Amino acid sequence: MQKIDVKVLHEKMGELSFEREHNHYVFNYTKKGAPISLIMPYRSSSYIWKNRLHPIFDMNMPEGYLFEILKQFISKEYGYIDDFLTFSYLCANIQSRLHYESWFAHNNIASFHLADILQNDTKDTFSKLVHTYLSKNAISGVQPKSLALLKDKESLSTKEYIIKTWGEEYEQLALNEYFCLKTIEKAGVTIANIQLSKNNRFLVVERFNYNKKREEFLGFEEILTLLGKNKEEKYKGSYENVARTIYTITTNKQESMRSFYTLVVMNYLLKNGDAHLKNFGILYTNDFKEIYFSPVYDVVTTMVYYYKDRPALTMFGKKLWFGKKELLKFGVQECHLSYSASETIYTKCIKSLQHTIEELEKYLQKNSEFQNIGSKMLAIFRLSLNEKTYKELPDELIRNWH
Repeated sequence: MQKIDVKVLHEKMGELSFEREHNHYVFNYTKKGAPISLIMPYRSSSYIWKNRLHPIFDMNMPEGYLFEILKQFISKEYGYIDDFLTFSYLCANIQSRLHYESWFAHNNIASFHLADILQNDTKDTFSKLVHTYLSKNAISGVQPKSLALLKDKESLSTKEYIIKTWGEEYEQLALNEYFCLKTIEKAGVTIANIQLSKNNRFLVVERFNYNKKREEFLGFEEILTLLGKNKEEKYKGSYENVARTIYTITTNKQESMRSFYTLVVMNYLLKNGDAHLKNFGILYTNDFKEIYFSPVYDVVTTMVYYYKDRPALTMFGKKLWFGKKELLKFGVQECHLSYSASETIYTKCIKSLQHTIEELEKYLQKNSEFQNIGSKMLAIFRLSLNEKTYKELPDELIRNWH
């Protein structure tokens, strides 16, 4: 039986195997020590996941665009494909707190210069990145994206980045996400380090799972993983459950809950209908003394692409675009905040949105290529300023877009 060695900071802790006849994925600890996941403490008996990978491994499985490319390559090369073969192919090149050894050789992979990628944001450049890092692309998400090792000429260091791009289906997605994340940053929440490429074709996102002071990788787990779920279940859940998970597991509860609440409010104001269970994360040190809400990533105004989009998860049992009253109630009842603290955060979010509206208005005056998406974002943001609850966008607003 083929096995994958699972290591914590290069020290082997266990083995992952696949019982193909039963379609069971099996993990066994081989020594007592640091757990591989916050929901998988050491035990002598096996962790068996039926019909799917354990969530801590599934978290790295590609979806959408990347999976289709990888599926074609693996199926052609090996005559079949399953999650265990796919993960075995990718895992040796994963850079994280967990390291892996499989029967696939760990190859030295080329790196590119960050400045060159930012300047040459063409389809050919992206295609080159995808194929260069095909054996390394253990990242989820359906939009076109690729991991890349990029050299920074100023710091003389090589870091891991995620390069996101877009096609006709999601016009100007990189710039959309840039404005959204910067709005959240203005509201006082840490976001991933991001840069836009020269022609706004790429959003370049620096990975945040490395502690420079300790010179070691931090543990990172999505809320989906901490709930014991796999990617197919990312839309099954509630923001209340996310809040409870974060509060239960973090060590800096007050700070983490304030950041989470701010993000939830911003997702509703920005009309991000894709804030699912994979888009909230937790970071932790290897000694588990610090467990905290991760920087924010993957936030987009989705309603410019899907006019009838709804929130990805339920709040108060419903998928509605709640206004101020309900969002303040959520802060008090679920995020352990006082009413005044919730109101202060909400007001700061509104001011951040107003500031972005002003920035976007000025940007559109000089950048006509963003007019279609940018003007729709403006209309949505202005609608959010009235602080009311909506089931979906008003018909009158949508008619004005056509």
